[in-house]
Amino acid sequence: MSTISEFPAPDKKQLRQRLRARRNGLTAQEHRDAAHAVARQISRTAEFIRSRRIAVYWPNDGEIDPTPIVERAWQLGKQCYLPVLHPIQPRRLWFVLWQRDTPLYPNRYGIPEPNPYREPRLAAPFLNLVLLPLVGFDANGGRLGMGGGFYDRTFAFKAGDGHIPGYGPDLFGLAHACQEVPALPIEPWDISLTAVVTDRGVVR
Repeated sequence: MSTISEFPAPDKKQLRQRLRARRNGLTAQEHRDAAHAVARQISRTAEFIRSRRIAVYWPNDGEIDPTPIVERAWQLGKQCYLPVLHPIQPRRLWFVLWQRDTPLYPNRYGIPEPNPYREPRLAAPFLNLVLLPLVGFDANGGRLGMGGGFYDRTFAFKAGDGHIPGYGPDLFGLAHACQEVPALPIEPWDISLTAVVTDRGVVR
């Protein structure tokens, strides 16, 4: 396997292509093993233990599958929420309660969502913990997503000069360890992660 040194230039498009190819090159068994390893890692964190309202996501394109985490959360009586594309505000998310029997419907990207008009919604600041998918990350809390900016816009209140430290949920990226790069190019609107949980440990 190649190392992270193959990324000498901080070009987001190039990084995204290479890291997606690396992630999608993992076997089905490696994906399953990583999902369970990440669940074990995150279940030991203080943030997960104390959280009651946790946002997760439906995995796509080789992303870490959070299903084992969701199962642990449900067993502990925690509430889980799925992101839903906001019907009016562009590139923003609602968070809708997801239970075992909640019907899901594909959105315009083909990703399953609950119906936000039939299930309870929760505003982003009132979540305790948000688990985010990512394409790449660095040790400084930088996150490389798919480029849509949905999470950056939704959690913009956690950045900038006017933000209140400690306000809003903790943001945990979920990743394979092989998705780490030495440094990511950071834009002013990029939201930093509290931590990244990988199959090998927690990066803070």
